[in-house]
Amino acid sequence: MASTGSDPGRSRTEPSSAANGGAVRTLSQSELDDELIAKPVVPLRHPGRTVAACIVLLLIAILAYSLVTNKNYEWSTVAHYLFYPRIMQGLRNTLVLTVVSMSIAIVLGIVLASCRLSENKILSMVAGAYLWFFRGTPLLIQLIFWYNLSALYPRLGIGVPFGGDFFFSASTNSVLSLWLVAILGLALHESAYMAEIVRGGLLSVSGHQTEAALALGMNRSVTFRRIILPQALRVIVPPTGNQVIGMLKYSSLVSVIALPDLLYSAQMIYTQTFETIPLLIVVSLWYLLCTTVLTIVQGYIERYYGRGEASRQPARRTWWRPRLGGREQLTTPVAAPAVEQEDNA
Repeated sequence: MASTGSDPGRSRTEPSSAANGGAVRTLSQSELDDELIAKPVVPLRHPGRTVAACIVLLLIAILAYSLVTNKNYEWSTVAHYLFYPRIMQGLRNTLVLTVVSMSIAIVLGIVLASCRLSENKILSMVAGAYLWFFRGTPLLIQLIFWYNLSALYPRLGIGVPFGGDFFFSASTNSVLSLWLVAILGLALHESAYMAEIVRGGLLSVSGHQTEAALALGMNRSVTFRRIILPQALRVIVPPTGNQVIGMLKYSSLVSVIALPDLLYSAQMIYTQTFETIPLLIVVSLWYLLCTTVLTIVQGYIERYYGRGEASRQPARRTWWRPRLGGREQLTTPVAAPAVEQEDNA
């Protein structure tokens, strides 16, 4: 008769029936496994999650009921102004402002990041001071400052510095139109954040890549454009997508300088009709639609630049994967420990 070991997973002894003379029988490992599998699985319960989910569903139901029954929302007015010509014009101005400002900010951010990483101390310090100033002051203040630049410099021109004559000059208010003020304010402010994003992406590329490119005879400009920047885009693209979405929403601040964007167009309507809430709902719906489209596009771009890293990512757990006792079952067979068979001969 085999003795029972200290490890319960290897074997177990149990008394036999009276028909076998009361002898003690040893269960093999395979029999123990079959016994465990035959037992019913009791999933781990999470009462706190269930209570939280019920509360959330209740709040959603209350909100939906309010949206349907509250007549103050004036959904008919919302439908009337949803495709109103002035609203459509403001939406077009918002999209144009976002694209132009973000394009300038990306280009300027790459230049600032290169200066920030430069071995030239003057370029690095000037770029650092630029980032410090534009990231340290609110965007609204910058827009108002650019709008009132004529109070400091009544005329802008090109000429001999340090008090010399102007070769060409013009009134500041005639040079800085509303569109130029808005683009300058948004682009310069956003470029400071884009510079840090680009710098982080460039630092993610190993320095050996630059050394290898230089050893092959490439100059630093070609190395940056052909070797470093394409690899850094995998890190740069995701936060850049978030910044584009943020730029779309931050563009509403140009309404303070009377640029007819989406929000300002709605303000011009509800100051005459006093239908403030329906017009704000219209603006919110258009912003939600635009940000949703940008989010989908961002997802496709991220998958495109991250396709080389897909094989290195751990497999995601899907909802259809079998589970056992609150944990995932093993999908690969595991070799059971060998069990010595007794010779019955």
